[in-house]
Amino acid sequence: MKIIRADVLGYCMGVRRAVDTAEEILRNTNSGLVYTMGPLIHNPVVLKSLEKRGLHVLEEKNIYRLDEKNTVVIRAHGISPLLFNRLEKQGCTIIDATCPRVKVSQRRAEEYSKRGYTVILTGDKNHGEVTGIAGFAGKNFLLVQTIAAAELLFTGDNMKCIPEKAILLSQTTFSPVDFEAIAGILKRKIPALEVFNTICPATEERQTALRKLSLQVDGILVVGGRNSANTRRLYTNAESLCRKSALIETPEEIPEYFFTMNVIGITAGASTPDEVITAVEETLLKK
Repeated sequence: MKIIRADVLGYCMGVRRAVDTAEEILRNTNSGLVYTMGPLIHNPVVLKSLEKRGLHVLEEKNIYRLDEKNTVVIRAHGISPLLFNRLEKQGCTIIDATCPRVKVSQRRAEEYSKRGYTVILTGDKNHGEVTGIAGFAGKNFLLVQTIAAAELLFTGDNMKCIPEKAILLSQTTFSPVDFEAIAGILKRKIPALEVFNTICPATEERQTALRKLSLQVDGILVVGGRNSANTRRLYTNAESLCRKSALIETPEEIPEYFFTMNVIGITAGASTPDEVITAVEETLLKK
């Protein structure tokens, strides 16, 4: 059996930075509980490991329980200004591990909103990054989740609501193809629209590496959390490129038919650690 790893896979810069930050705090904190505001990253294996070492996931409804003895790490996806202010009022230590690329979008949304622009964002309404950026944009905010939604925007009676000036941003893990399509549609509707492609380059790099990988293998394993947007998108594209593809979170989930293949490709989402990728590879080679 031969195993080929995608040229680009696993942790992106923002995720690695957030995990390294949390690990350092756990090593150096002698008293008080350490929390993350929501799941640090979208990978259950990593979260379970950090939990065993004392990192707790803080739910918004429990912020009132914090005090000056506690430390809260802001996750890679970032949070809204309102949520940040609530944490500050509790007197806890706040460590901001928001991905620098997300930070840029947050600042841009805030700046343009204050200047009277409508901030339009492509992304998933349930994603932490999206809710955080929405908080910085305030009332001047519109979310577009799909190409179909972009087509329907500002049609019929809503044509009166077309903004005079607007900007378009994106969730960092959004589909580059869908973003370009949505940008084209909205530019026709809002001639003065300013477009900022804020998709992380790592997203497209993984997709490019996946396409190259698919030409060399009998099957593809996509390793990562099922609740990770970029991992799910990798898997969707893997399925379209290679009929025998599977999404797994741990080596134990490798489908039996993969052990009969001659050449297996491995790719992984941006929140998948190196050790899990290596464990999958070692499991395949043992049989």
